[in-house]
Amino acid sequence: MTDSPPADFIAHLTGSQRHLHAFIQSLIWHPADADDVLQEANLVLWRKAGEFDSTRPFLPWAMRIAQLQAMAWLGNRVRSQRRFSDTLLETIAAEAISETAGAGNELRNRALGDCLQRLSPAHRELVARRYQPGGCVNEVAAERGSSPKAVSEMLRRIRLGLLACIERTLSVCPP
Repeated sequence: MTDSPPADFIAHLTGSQRHLHAFIQSLIWHPADADDVLQEANLVLWRKAGEFDSTRPFLPWAMRIAQLQAMAWLGNRVRSQRRFSDTLLETIAAEAISETAGAGNELRNRALGDCLQRLSPAHRELVARRYQPGGCVNEVAAERGSSPKAVSEMLRRIRLGLLACIERTLSVCPP
């Protein structure tokens, strides 16, 4: 590339690195792999700098590119091990992007990604199964051989634990 992107693009790109990394990590869950995907996303963002509309928010645009890079990485690297559907990952990413565009919850989203990563694999799977498109407590309960009430209570405890984790994280690193 002979032309460098404009200075404001570079400022947006460098200022969004932590948020993009946390977002990617929330989709991939392994910090080292998230580092690799972030580098790939940065290369794509750099190449697409001319396509960025400076009248629109940078972060949602960058997050969509990061999401596509994460999806490609998942498809290429861990297809046989992936537990979550592309639809679920796209839903999670779309919600994170829309929240970021409207509310600017960068620290909270990063804390959520970190806290989700700290959940046990069984709890992550339960949360993912319940919140995937079309997922419902009754289906999850039937799959687990549990009552809907027991599954609802477990999900309530997991959500409370996530909330407490997010609040602890934000109290250590306030905005």
